[in-house]
Amino acid sequence: MRIGRAALAACCFAAAAIGLAAVEPKAPLTPDAPPLQPGDPPPGQLLIASAQIADPRFHHAVVLVVRHDKDGAFGIVINRPVAEETIAKLLQSTGEDAAGIEGSVRVFAGGPVEPELGFLLHDADYRRPETMPVDGKVALTASKDAIRDIGLHKGPRKYLFALGYTGWGPGQLEAEVARNDWFAVVEDPALVFDEERGAVWDKALARRGQEL
Repeated sequence: MRIGRAALAACCFAAAAIGLAAVEPKAPLTPDAPPLQPGDPPPGQLLIASAQIADPRFHHAVVLVVRHDKDGAFGIVINRPVAEETIAKLLQSTGEDAAGIEGSVRVFAGGPVEPELGFLLHDADYRRPETMPVDGKVALTASKDAIRDIGLHKGPRKYLFALGYTGWGPGQLEAEVARNDWFAVVEDPALVFDEERGAVWDKALARRGQEL
């Protein structure tokens, strides 16, 4: 499967793109739900969609929380591969020189918000000035130079390239977790980068059982 030109243009990363979506708040906390503090679950947690989640866009989704504070939350779905594209074509689509660029990347659907924007999750050993740390094990870089580095064999050892993201407004994620729409577990780099994508939801859910 190939991605269209509009999607390829997502390589025009910008740090400012890591904003939160304007989303409509969902149902409030039920009276007997345990209180959650703003920013809980914190960055570095994996959100596992409940089998009963109402939104079909998140059926069996697993989301890495990149940021979560009083202003809302931002995350990337890690188990929705949609295409594979050469790195040279990704760069050329933005008017960049692709001389010496090799290889291809798997493209993921990171969420329903702003699918024209691209984000690179990667191991924390790789850093650029614009890199955003997540939890000491995983980081995010919103720069097409990171994609170029991969094509020049200078990039991160492990990475995941996604179009779009998942966003929640203030208090919205806390309400959804309290309602058991999502279950949270500590992030595992193997689940983010290595595990066969079709098994990620089941493996993450099993990890939650081990942590309880």
